Amino acid sequence: MMLSEETIELIVREFVFSASRSSGPGGQNVNKVSSKIEVRFNISSSAALNTDQKLLLISKLQSKLTSGGDLIVTCQQGRSQLQNKDSATLKIIGIIQKALLPKRKRKPTRPTKSSVEKRIEQKKKRSAIKNSRKIEGF
Repeated sequence: MMLSEETIELIVREFVFSASRSSGPGGQNVNKVSSKIEVRFNISSSAALNTDQKLLLISKLQSKLTSGGDLIVTCQQGRSQLQNKDSATLKIIGIIQKALLPKRKRKPTRPTKSSVEKRIEQKKKRSAIKNSRKIEGF
């Protein structure tokens, strides 16, 4: 189930953004500018999602959630807060949309005739090699 544009806009309004200083290379700019963005989204308190969607998100994203039920995404790729904010927003929306997609059912397949024949041929070769190692008479 894909999210509609209106739902996405409602979800984005519930995001909590915070900025901090980035780590890594960048010279003195890194020491002066808070360009790293952290986005928090509390799934259980969201008004934009229905109960089924919340339960699905919580179960699928359980390893990514904090103990308070927040989904946190950080971004520090860009040199400006705005770039990182846009990037982090897209990233967290992508995670939410991917988690809401239904799992595809696996179609059981059968091995091809040639693959079965190859496997049996390899087994015969391996068997012949092992039989040739046997010492006769003992």
